[in-house]
Amino acid sequence: MNKKTFLLASFWMLFAVLMIGCNTPETKPAAAEAPAAVESAAKPDMSKVKAEIQDLESAWAVADNARDADAVAAFYADDAVSLLNNKPMITGKDALRKDITGSLASKPKGATVAYDVTEVFGDENTVTEIGKITSKGADGKVMYTGKYMAIWEKRDGKYVCIRDISNDDVKAK
Repeated sequence: MNKKTFLLASFWMLFAVLMIGCNTPETKPAAAEAPAAVESAAKPDMSKVKAEIQDLESAWAVADNARDADAVAAFYADDAVSLLNNKPMITGKDALRKDITGSLASKPKGATVAYDVTEVFGDENTVTEIGKITSKGADGKVMYTGKYMAIWEKRDGKYVCIRDISNDDVKAK
């Protein structure tokens, strides 16, 4: 083999080795580990989120028990949608305020309500809450119980309810 052929063959061989080496894909374990590390670092402390949502629900109950429709409506986003027991869908804060005003006006004197957050999931920006409702009469006896689900979204640094649904439990006979 002459020198020119040897150099040309060596060049192409070196070129092939470099091309193969530069195009070797990353191994799957390394790629799988990186997102998991980022994901675990970004997970919110859901016990803190649950406590924050419970604080909101407790304040909501205070406003409800004070029969303050404006204060209750303030927990909702302007574009909220509510699916309440035995009522048509209610869309928007103004419509919700009107419904809340009527509901509070028909509430028996001395009746109270409490909300108990049983579960939350999501992230720190959008949280789905599951909870229980207990309503008591002025005499302290339970009038009814129920359950609800609410979706909270953090807007301008605070949670607002964007969707909720609730219904009463079956009354004891």
